[in-house]
Amino acid sequence: MTVTVAGRAPASFEIKSANLPLVALLLKSNDLDLLARELQGRFGDIPDFFDHDPLVIDLAPVGDTPVDFARLVEMLRAYRVMPVAVKGGSPEQMEAARNAGLADGGDALALSAPSAPTPALPQGGREEQPQIPPSALVIDKPLRSGQQVYARGRDVVVLAMVNAGAEVIADGHIHVYAPLRGKAIAGARGDAGARILTLCLEPELVSIAGVYRTSEVAWPKSVRGKPAQVRLVDDKLVMEALNS
Repeated sequence: MTVTVAGRAPASFEIKSANLPLVALLLKSNDLDLLARELQGRFGDIPDFFDHDPLVIDLAPVGDTPVDFARLVEMLRAYRVMPVAVKGGSPEQMEAARNAGLADGGDALALSAPSAPTPALPQGGREEQPQIPPSALVIDKPLRSGQQVYARGRDVVVLAMVNAGAEVIADGHIHVYAPLRGKAIAGARGDAGARILTLCLEPELVSIAGVYRTSEVAWPKSVRGKPAQVRLVDDKLVMEALNS
């Protein structure tokens, strides 16, 4: 016999499932001293690159070697990311991670950018206006050596010269309608479809989604000093002259 017991929903809380866009750290070594140096080299000059983003640590690349999770979490929080889970580890690693307060990420998906939520219909059934994506950051003055620009979550358009020693960073595309002689880092949060376009390609460094090349290797004559674009194809940087 089935028995139904009358109950009452709690007034102070409600439990629901939720989807959370995450960034991911693919841990390739348990040498945290090396990681500290490389994090400093990559993000030390960009203190606002992350904005307290939730992060999942993917242990698959590191194998089954022990990891000091307490130190790793402290190190990552210094760069304004919030480790919340691990995935892909051995049973021993996962147990150590749980002891450090990290959840089992399981099949958590890491996104290069949060997906736009489907707008809900307000009371009355009227559809809300669609959200307008952020416009490009426009810089109309030359960037001198030591200056840095970061376009979070959008493209950047530079209308003047990017001098040697200056740095332009964007989560999207980079357009430089003048000589590019400093550093250009597009797709900074992993967007492999981002591109770098300039009227005069003479940079110290170009990077897309973490794949980079420096001027230590001479730029191809077909693009050096000319209107050109840089894009990523099969994890390789491709440089192409733009038709005039």
